[in-house]
Amino acid sequence: MSKQSFRDLKNEIELKNAEIDELYMELDAKNEEINKLKLYSTKLKYEKKNLEDKLDTKIDYDKARIKELDDLQEKINDKQAIIEDKHDQVKYLRSLIDEYKTQIKSNSEELEVQLRKISKNYETLLEQKDLLITKQDEIIKNLVKANEEITKSNKTNIISLKLQNEKYQEIIDKLTK
Repeated sequence: MSKQSFRDLKNEIELKNAEIDELYMELDAKNEEINKLKLYSTKLKYEKKNLEDKLDTKIDYDKARIKELDDLQEKINDKQAIIEDKHDQVKYLRSLIDEYKTQIKSNSEELEVQLRKISKNYETLLEQKDLLITKQDEIIKNLVKANEEITKSNKTNIISLKLQNEKYQEIIDKLTK
């Protein structure tokens, strides 16, 4: 082998080594860039997880509120059953009063006195019933109003959280591309 070809080979090896060094430098730069992107991706995943946790917490809270409302609805139904029972009792008392009225007409003054007592009790029951119905109507109105406000608030919160989640998903999608 001649000295010239040996020098050419040596020069060529030096050039290749320089190219390899350049490629290693580029590879290091790319690795650094990849590490930065990985860190940023991890940060976004953490933020997404936090948002999902907050959303899950809010959903759990809303479910609990809905359960409370269901329980309130059950209580309202129980109260309505009681009111219906009271209505039946009042109807029954009215029928009794009618019976007593006919007996009073055919019986003595003593029966008439008893009828007055029953009438007084009946009036008291009617007042109590009316008072109970009025209070129950107010409670039901307040519960329905509170239910509507909570439902509106929950819908607004869910829509807001969904929009935020979609925003973050778009940002994540842009960054992952």
